[in-house]
Amino acid sequence: MSVSRRDFFKITGAGTAAVSSIGLTTEAVAETKTTTTNKAVLDYPATLVAKVSDLKINKPVMFSYPDNRSPCQLIKMGHAIPGGVGPEQDIVAYSSLCPHMGCPVMYDGDSRSFKCGCHFSVFDPEMEGQQVCGQSTENMPRIELIYDTKKDAVYAAGVHGLIYGRLANII
Repeated sequence: MSVSRRDFFKITGAGTAAVSSIGLTTEAVAETKTTTTNKAVLDYPATLVAKVSDLKINKPVMFSYPDNRSPCQLIKMGHAIPGGVGPEQDIVAYSSLCPHMGCPVMYDGDSRSFKCGCHFSVFDPEMEGQQVCGQSTENMPRIELIYDTKKDAVYAAGVHGLIYGRLANII
């Protein structure tokens, strides 16, 4: 898992400030990590999204993840891409809420990109949801997918990035 430079500084800066402000020793920090209920990694449910044989190239499939208030889109791109799963490593999924202000983002098959109709941000699903242009300053939250070869199915199993409007992706 890669962490952006911004996220690295947020995580390490917040951790350093918290530890130094309450004066914990290394032993106390280690003990706290094992007994606290706050987790750095959330327990996401594995949720069936689609059978690979039902997917059509460049046609989005709508689903909700990690709960019914979080719309997402899964796309079979037709060629291997970074973060892709499935037999051809070409299936990806993203939150459908723009990271700028939470407006609905829709996949445009002609331009092979996600577009936000509110402030005209554009995101590239073939480059892990990277923001191409517009008002957004964040990439789209990518839904982690798992491919089950025996069932020929794709499952949502996590989120990389924070879904708009949330303090944590799982409430």
